Parts: sequence; structure tokens; C-alpha cells
Amino acid sequence: MVRGGKTVKAEAERLAASPSPHSPWRQWGAYISSRQWGTVREDYSTDGDAWNYFPHEQARSRAYRWGEDGIFGICDREQRLCFAPTFWNGADPILKERFFGLTGPQGNHGEDVKEDYWFLEAAPTGSWLRALYRYPHRTFPYEQLVTENAHRSADETEYELADTGIFEGNRFFDLEVSYAKASPEDILIQIRATNRGPDTAPLWILPTLWFRNRWSWDPARPKAVSLSHSKDSLLRAEEKDLGLWVLEGPKPEEILFTENETNNTLLFGDPNASPFTKDAFHRHLINGEKGAVNPKKTGSKAAPVYHSEIGPGQTWTLKLRLRPEGGPSWKVKDFDRVMKKRAAECAAFHLDLAAPKMSAAEQTIQEQALAGIEWNKQFYHYDVSAWLSGDPAFPPPQRTNHRNQQWKHFIAHDVISMPDDWEYPWFACWDLAFHTIPFSLSDPALAKSQLKLLLKEWYMHPNGRLPAYEWNFGDPNPPVYAWAALRTYFADARRSGKPDRIFLEHVFHAMLINFTWWVNSASPDDQLEVFGGGFLGLDNASPFNRSEPPPGGGYLVQSDGTSWMAMFALNMLLIALELAREDLAYQPLAGKFLMHFLYISSSLDLGGSEGSDLWDEEEGFFYDQLNLPDGRRLPIKLRSVGGLIPFFAVETIPAELADLGAPLVKNWRWFLERRPNLADRASRWREKNKDGVHIFALLERPRLERLLATILDEKEFLGPFGVRSLSLRHRDEPFQIEVNGHHYRVDYAPGESNSGLFGGNSNWRGPVWMPVNFLLIESLRKYHTYYGDTLTAEFPTGSGRHLTMASIADQLTKRLTSLFLPGSDGTRPCDGGREGDPLLFHEYFHAETGRGLGASHQTGWTACIADLLQRLKRN
Repeated sequence: MVRGGKTVKAEAERLAASPSPHSPWRQWGAYISSRQWGTVREDYSTDGDAWNYFPHEQARSRAYRWGEDGIFGICDREQRLCFAPTFWNGADPILKERFFGLTGPQGNHGEDVKEDYWFLEAAPTGSWLRALYRYPHRTFPYEQLVTENAHRSADETEYELADTGIFEGNRFFDLEVSYAKASPEDILIQIRATNRGPDTAPLWILPTLWFRNRWSWDPARPKAVSLSHSKDSLLRAEEKDLGLWVLEGPKPEEILFTENETNNTLLFGDPNASPFTKDAFHRHLINGEKGAVNPKKTGSKAAPVYHSEIGPGQTWTLKLRLRPEGGPSWKVKDFDRVMKKRAAECAAFHLDLAAPKMSAAEQTIQEQALAGIEWNKQFYHYDVSAWLSGDPAFPPPQRTNHRNQQWKHFIAHDVISMPDDWEYPWFACWDLAFHTIPFSLSDPALAKSQLKLLLKEWYMHPNGRLPAYEWNFGDPNPPVYAWAALRTYFADARRSGKPDRIFLEHVFHAMLINFTWWVNSASPDDQLEVFGGGFLGLDNASPFNRSEPPPGGGYLVQSDGTSWMAMFALNMLLIALELAREDLAYQPLAGKFLMHFLYISSSLDLGGSEGSDLWDEEEGFFYDQLNLPDGRRLPIKLRSVGGLIPFFAVETIPAELADLGAPLVKNWRWFLERRPNLADRASRWREKNKDGVHIFALLERPRLERLLATILDEKEFLGPFGVRSLSLRHRDEPFQIEVNGHHYRVDYAPGESNSGLFGGNSNWRGPVWMPVNFLLIESLRKYHTYYGDTLTAEFPTGSGRHLTMASIADQLTKRLTSLFLPGSDGTRPCDGGREGDPLLFHEYFHAETGRGLGASHQTGWTACIADLLQRLKRN
């Protein structure tokens, strides 16, 4: 396939014609979640126990309030009309309408999907989408998975679907679902079922079309949707704003109709609004209840039923078409032509995107990583005020858990990138910032729109706080939005040749408000530019919950909180100088953020007061400090990722931007004469390198070199697959501390979490995490921009092999990439010994073996590997 040809340009041209989230080619996509049950927005319980209020067992019978879920589903961007395939193997007690997994309390490491599926391909406009689901022939082991995981402790591994033996003898179907858009609103659907086993096996496929229930919650709102059968199509769907749509395909055994409404009689013993309920197809096929479906063949949920006995190695292909009524007639030859064309265009787009030096295996990593972030986009709907008040058709909720009470202004009704659309089917603020890195590579317009989304007045709190995630919008996440905006701005400018100044201004003004919130709210009283902030995305990296008051009172001065703010100040400084290229009114704002940075630099040294340094000169490391009410200052000498965050607070200022800051030097000099303790912090502005580049960094060169020696020590943080989140030192020397009679301990845990903090589903006590490794690599490149070949470090420490910062960045990238490449035994470390499956992009990775852990489809920030590969291979 020739780079630059017509096939290559097709998807790029669609992207160029689709700058807005509401552009026609973006109207339909894989916007249906893999899980809606067990989410906060569906929780109307008294105690806020979202998992038990709406469990998986009720999902087939109970209408959702705020969204829909399904297997590889698609919908319009407001999720009015939905499509997803449903499967049945003739043995399961329920239809396979959605992926099964354990709730947070059920899993020995928190919530965990217990299905095998992969996102294989995706074009940014959704013009081509392909995914694979592995469905067993035999009865799905629901109870076995729940029971066995309940018996396992936090020190044991998770019990997965493959561990049950369900796939032995290859007794499963590979179900490949593909979508191709013939035009923005003409969607071809192909479902290929391949029997991998030695025996003939039955399979039922129900291509299901339904409307999201928007009528049950308010008696004054008319239903105004209908599905029916017509002689010219399988299904005819009507909705006021969408108009008339049809689903076409081969003749089925039967067509089933029901309503997308709750079976109140079954679940709660109350009368049903309709005799035909959400679970009708399950009851009809499996229970034999012929009266469960509507004999009049109308409703708000419908599905044709197809059945086949598939022989060993055989493939059964089902072809369907979803489009507005009135288009050209359905033709198989046209279907096949469009499917092949869109698949080729998607492949060509990614081939052209990949850096020229990439191997075929590396191109696969990049393409599947980018496919994952496309499939993980989701229609996200949540009106906090309406949720808190309850709906007119139901009694008001009697809540004792007042989750998100301070966020009544919040209204979300958008397509948003999810961290993992089963385990985390809700946006997370700092995750989303990292998602823009791979989006900037493949779809810069989407990266910009995602960043601007949370800055809207109905997302951002009036006080300037950004919403964290739905379990607690008020939890502070690391302030990385300004950094992400800069990254996106420059990536977009390189791609388009035209910097998007309006975007950068938009983000900058919103970040001014956010920065002010941090300064006013996340700093202890009377401690200028000293910051806490809570867990700050690092969950259990601390011996105790940093999002709660410290044990014994007082306050915690966090090396990471203070360092994130130093990074934030430098990001804002660089944005202000960039905007000052065309508007000198931004010059003084650059000075404002320089002052903030100087004070933060000093505070990191002093912890806010004399004699309480966060930097430990003897050990060459940054530690949090607990300041107790009796005046004691207790260093928390845990060698965790939190002590590496100061490394990220670095920006290089090119000569042309430095010239824009020159008029401010006189003012700075006047100020520094009156604050001599800060003078050395400003000297770097005047110390340009041979290329005229200036640097601002929290770390002076001596500290930089000492911290690097620790980071790159294989007995400390440097592991075979990247930088660990906890020093290996703690494997033999667990961290222990006594605070006011309470004993705390942290052990090195390279794999799953052995702590119950934050539900036990996240572990920052050893594993390799992509986001911090990404920031570390980017920071190394910034140090190299300033110091060049004059700064080297041993890699690894003690090896005698000295490399530049850029070379070290490359070496770290190679270690991270090796997670996804076959090793000497032919298996990929991330697969944990399994062979032959497509790639998964996990939340984090076992520091010593590389096995993927946590959320298994976290192709949000883990997809940053696509950007790292691009940089490595274009050098």
C-alpha cells in the first residue's frame, strides 16, 4: 500500500471535513458503553452503594435512566437509537446482551470484567470499526467466577474466565463485529461467527435495535418513538429528531418486539407500565414464554432472530444495514465492496500515520492502541441536580450518602473518552488529559474538543474546580490540563501547519480560574505555595488515605501536590508567552506564573517553613511531610512515585519566546532584590544555552543528577519494563511508621494491589504505569533540549554506561514497548503467558514480569504507547 495514495487520503479527508464533534461523519459511532449497571448515575439508593443497587442480574430486566450498554454497540451521538448484537449458545441461562464482570466488592482486586474481547481496528470518524468477542460453547460460568474470586485474598491473583477451563478444546466462537459507513448515515454491519472447536455447535444471533428510554422518568414527556416491521425492511424505527430509519438484512426465523421498560413485577412486585418489558427476548427464547413479546410487532426494542448450527472451523456471516428510510436498495455486492473499501482506508490511514522506521509489529501496537481509544468513546449523560432530586414519576430518593451535592450545576450530555468502558465507564479528569496524547496523533480536532469539554460552565465548578469522576467529582486530580493543552496545541500545529490560537486562549482563560482554585483551596492555611490535594490520582501510593484528614490531625505537605503545581505554573508560563506572540497583554501573566513557580520552588525545599525540607539531602529523594498539631514534622520516608513528580516540573523556553519575556526581567530583578532567597531560582532565565534556550525546572543540576541516579537504579525504580511506582528497596525493607498509636505499612507489590484503599482495584505500590513513565520520558527530552550532550547519567545506575537524557528517554521507551512485543519465548509479556490473542492495553503492568493488570481495556492513557513509538521511530 503506497503512502499518500487515494486510499490513504480518504479517511484523512473525512477528518479534515469533520472538525466539530457534531460533524456528520461523527454523528454515529461506538458510543454505547460496555457497562451501565453498577454506575453512580444509575444509583438512587439510600446509602450510595451503587454496585448493589443496580447489579448485573437486574440489567436484563431493568431500564436504565442515564444511558445504555451492549456488546460492541453503536448509536447516534445523543444515544436516541441504539444497535448492538445479542448472542445465545443454547446453553446459557441468560442471553448474552452485555459483558459480565465482578463488582468492586466481589473482586479480590476490585471490579473486573470476566470476558475475552478485543478492539481490533477503528477509523477516527467511525467509518470503519472492528472488534472480536470470544463466546464459549458451554454454559458461561457466572457462579464459578463469583465464588472462586470471593475465596481469593488480596495477595492472590484474579480468577479469570480462561482459568475456569471453559475454552478447553477450543470450544468457543470467535464473534467478529464490523461496521462500515457507506455515508455518514448509512451503516453496514457484519457479524462473523467462527466455530473454533471440534464439534458442531448452535448459535443464535439477535441484532437488536432499541431506543434509549427517555419517557419513563417524566409522565409529562411523551414516548414519541416506535419500532415496527415493514415489507421492505426488517425493522422500521421512528423518532421525531432522527426521522425514519430502517434495519435491512436476510430473512430471520422471527422478529421479536417489546418495550425498553422495567419488569417491575419481577424485580419489585409492582405493576408493569407495559406487559412487554426489557427482558422479553430472554423470557421468550430461554424460558419459552411466548406471551412475553408483543404479538402486534411494535415497541421500543426489537430484534430479528437468526439461528445456525456451525460446523468445526466453519464461519457464519450475517450482513445487515442501518440507514435512514428512502435510500438506495440493499445489495450484497455493494455491501462487500464498501466493507472492503473502508477496511482498506482504515489500514492505509494508520500505515501513513506510523513513523517510517516502525516495524510491522510496532505498527500493530500503534494501530490497536488507537483503535482502543476510539472504541472507548461513550455517550455520557448525567444531570446531577436531576439525579439528586429524583424523577417526577418516582418518589424522591432518601439519600444518606450525599455524593456530589456540591455539583448541582453539572450537566453532561456528550460523547466523552472513557478510561475503560467496562471497568471505568465514566470520565476521569486526569485520565482524559492523557487520552488527548494519542488522540493528538490520530485526531487532533477530537483531542481539542475533549479538552475544552470539561472547561464548559456546566462541567467546571463555579469556583474553578474540575470534576474528577462520578464517584466523587470533588476529588482533586493532578492539574495536568494545561500540560495536555500545550501538547495538543503543538501536535495540532505540526500536523496542520497552523497553530490554533483560539483553542489555546480558550484553555488558558479557563485554567486561570482553575489555578486560582488550587491556590485558594489546596494549600494549608498560611503556607504560601505549599500544596496537598489528597490522593491526586496515585490512589494507594501512600501508607494512609491522603484524601482524608491525616491521622492525628494537622496537615500533609505533599511532594507530588506541590510539584504538580510547579509544573502547572510552568505550563501556564509557556502558554502565556506563546499567546504573547500576537498579543502582548499576555506578557504580565507570564510574570505572574513565574512568581508562582519561584515560590513553589522555595516551598518544596522548605515545606513551607525553615527546617522542614521535603528534599532529603542524605538520601537524595523527595518525601511527603506530616505536620502535626503539636508542631512535630514527620517525614514520610516512603520511596514512591510521589517523590519522582518534582522531575516533571520542567519547561524549556526557546529563544523567540524568551525575547517576549525580556521586558519582564526588570520587574523580576526588582522583586528578587527584595526576596534574595528566591534569586537562585530565577537565575536559569538568564542562563541560556548555546541555542538561546532557557530552562525552568524544580531541580537544579546537582539534585537532578542525584534523583536520576535513584530513578535509573535497577535496585530502586528502574525495572525491565519501565519505571516502577515504588522502589524495589521496599521488597526487603517494607516501609513502616507509627502515627498517634496507629501502625502503617507499605510492602513492595509489583502486581495486583494488596491494599483495600480505593476499593482495591488500583495499585501504585510497585507496578509500571504508562502515564508517569510518559511524563518522565517527556521531561528527559526537555532536559536534553537545554543541556544537550553536556548532561549524561549512568543507564542503569552503576553500569558505567553513560547516556544523554534523550538516549535514556529512548531506552525507557524501548522497555515500555517490550511489554507488547514477543519475547524470546514467543509470547508478549503483557499477555501473561497466553499466546495468539490480539493485544490488550491494561491499566498497569507487573513490574517484574510485564503481565497486564487492572482494567484490561484501558486504552486511554496506556494508548500513549502509540505516541512514544512515534517519537522513537521518527528520530
